[in-house]
Amino acid sequence: MIEEQVRKAIIAELERQAEVQPDSLRVEENEDGLIAHGSIGLDELVMAVVGAVTGGP
Repeated sequence: MIEEQVRKAIIAELERQAEVQPDSLRVEENEDGLIAHGSIGLDELVMAVVGAVTGGP
């Protein structure tokens, strides 16, 4: 299902960004969803979602 692919891509990308810049972004997953505190690289997030939709890496 495409929604699940997009969801996984968003979470993975936000977690990647948080690992690279822990002082700028903190991401927490809980039973209700995802909580992000800080600055998100929108271009990188868009590319991750596009990759998930088109079948890219």
